[in-house]
Amino acid sequence: MLVLRRPPLALRALRLLHSSARICDRVGPPDPVSNIRPVLYDDPVSTSAESSRHPYSLHEFRDDTDTNADTDTLEYQRKLQRQQLDAFNDAFWRDTNTRFEVAKAAAVNDPSPHATAEQREERLGEFYESWVLQETTRQQEYNSEWRRRSMEEIKLATRVSYQKLKARFVS
Repeated sequence: MLVLRRPPLALRALRLLHSSARICDRVGPPDPVSNIRPVLYDDPVSTSAESSRHPYSLHEFRDDTDTNADTDTLEYQRKLQRQQLDAFNDAFWRDTNTRFEVAKAAAVNDPSPHATAEQREERLGEFYESWVLQETTRQQEYNSEWRRRSMEEIKLATRVSYQKLKARFVS
């Protein structure tokens, strides 16, 4: 039988002093139209030691060789790019789902309201088939654009991580 012991109180308190704040993104409920679940990003607020000691903004007085300024700029670009990708994704699916529901309602409620259930099912099957064929090109264009933007975001996130790592060793 394996018995796990908790570390002494002094070690737990020491760990609490040296641990960094937890960062976790949260996911909201799905949007009723786009069916996309929004992500609430928990980005750490970048506060440097100099900004907490100085009453004025020193960002405008930094020289171009400052790696923290480069990292802050890249991180800001990454956050903007991530927001734009999320907005692009939501707008595409919002438009697609709205058009789908309108077209589906028109196909199901077509000429004869006294149609049997089998006839409605057949019309619905034909509608789905025509919708998929109609939307194939648009979907492929969206997929390629989404992949391109995602790769740009990944590259930028990698550059931010590299700059932060480099700054840890330079400092």
